[in-house]
Amino acid sequence: MTSPVVNLTFAHAWQAEILAARPVILPARHFVYPHDVEEVERGALEVMVRPEAPHAPFLATCALGFRDPIVPTGVWSAPDAREICAVSGGYAYLIDTTAPERFTMLPFRPVLLVIPAPADNLLLFIASRSILAQGLHGEAWQSPKLSDEGITVREIHPGRLSGMGWNMMTDKETPFDLDLQTGQVIKS
Repeated sequence: MTSPVVNLTFAHAWQAEILAARPVILPARHFVYPHDVEEVERGALEVMVRPEAPHAPFLATCALGFRDPIVPTGVWSAPDAREICAVSGGYAYLIDTTAPERFTMLPFRPVLLVIPAPADNLLLFIASRSILAQGLHGEAWQSPKLSDEGITVREIHPGRLSGMGWNMMTDKETPFDLDLQTGQVIKS
C-alpha cells in the first residue's frame, strides 16, 4: 500500500487517526468492515475514530482490497458531517460515526480515485468505467459508462466535471462532460 491519504475537505463531526497496525489490546468498541473475516486476513486499514460527544470512540478495521499503489488508501470527510469515508486498497466504506454498525461498502471494487466536489456537496468515486457520487443523504447518482477502461478527470467546476474515457471501438480517448447534479453526460 502507498501512504494513506487524509482529506478533510468537508466539515466533519469526528477526528480520525490512521494506525500503523492493529492495537495489541483492542478498544471496547471495534468494528470490522465488511463483516467477512476472511477478507480482513489479507490486510486492513486500521482507523481510530473519535466522534463528537456523546458518542464513544471506536476502532474501524477496513478490509484491504488490493495491494497496488494505483488504488487509494486513506480517510476522507463526507458531505454528511457524521460520516467518515475509509478507503483501503480501493475498497471504499462510508461509516456513520454516531452508529458505526451502520455502513455502506461501495460497489466499485476498486475505487481508483476519490475526489471531493464541495461546491456540489458530493464525494466522487472514480472507477475504471463510471463515477459514483455520494451526497448528504447517501448515493446521489451513478454515471453511465464513460470509458471502456480508464477515466481521467481533467477539471471540476461547480455543476460540471470534464474528463476523458477510452473508447475501445475507436481506440481513442474520448472527452465527456458530466452534470454533477444528475450524473448524466451533458450533450454538446
